[in-house]
Amino acid sequence: MNQNLLVAIVAVVIVVAIVAVFAARRRRSAHLKEHFGPEYERAVAEAGSPSKAEAELAEREKRVDKLDIRPLDHAERDDFMRRWAEVQARFVDDPPRSVAFADALLGEVMKARGYPVSDFDQRAGDISVEHPHVVEHYRTAHEIAVRHERGQASTEDLRQAMIHYRALFDELVGADQPVPERQPEPAR
Repeated sequence: MNQNLLVAIVAVVIVVAIVAVFAARRRRSAHLKEHFGPEYERAVAEAGSPSKAEAELAEREKRVDKLDIRPLDHAERDDFMRRWAEVQARFVDDPPRSVAFADALLGEVMKARGYPVSDFDQRAGDISVEHPHVVEHYRTAHEIAVRHERGQASTEDLRQAMIHYRALFDELVGADQPVPERQPEPAR
């Protein structure tokens, strides 16, 4: 085989490989932008570059794929919705405690669904994979709760926190979706 032909073949293979790598990166970027929406932009701003943000978002997807996330059954959903109504009703008499209870109840919902509930940033990152359009509500509500602990949040701020927590709560319990039927226990 002619040496010039061999060099040309190697060059073509290298060019095709480079084009394939760029195409794969573009597809990954497009997927992440579409899937994460505003969370993508927040991640880019936080990471300082699209490539770093995309690596973080892709890692979140991999981590959450390994989790056993499940919908709530009827009884669980009904119980959580009843408890949310109680938390919300307490707001008039004790806004700070209601916000704290709302945050704790969301943690219980996440745990029941199969999300790890370690630290806030981990929870928010995990939630962002399947609920990217409401995770900002969670961050905003949490930020208000933290400001309140420092004495820097008004009652109106706490009301806003409850609204933000409610948006995530509704999404996580599937308030507007049908609930799967409970499967009977297998006979032993």
